[in-house]
Amino acid sequence: MPVRTGRAGSTTRTGLKRVYWRSLHYWSTLYKVDMPYSQFFDGGEAFHSIAKSVWSPPGSGGCVSMRPNDARRYWGLLRNGDDVFVYGRKPGT
Repeated sequence: MPVRTGRAGSTTRTGLKRVYWRSLHYWSTLYKVDMPYSQFFDGGEAFHSIAKSVWSPPGSGGCVSMRPNDARRYWGLLRNGDDVFVYGRKPGT
């Protein structure tokens, strides 16, 4: 699935991580943005849905942003305590 990763200076941290908190309707007070289907895996970084395009520059603040349907499907796959391996980087974000 296509994703949007961290922009320059806010690169998404990679490696073996663990989902430690999930919120179906999370609101980021830091970025003032809705983050549906948030699944946090590393110090504030999360998998979550975004309203705009995953292709929109300049990238996220470190999260792995997904299209709404993809984030909803991912929500159904993971639980608190599940291991995830974050790797790669989408060029240009």
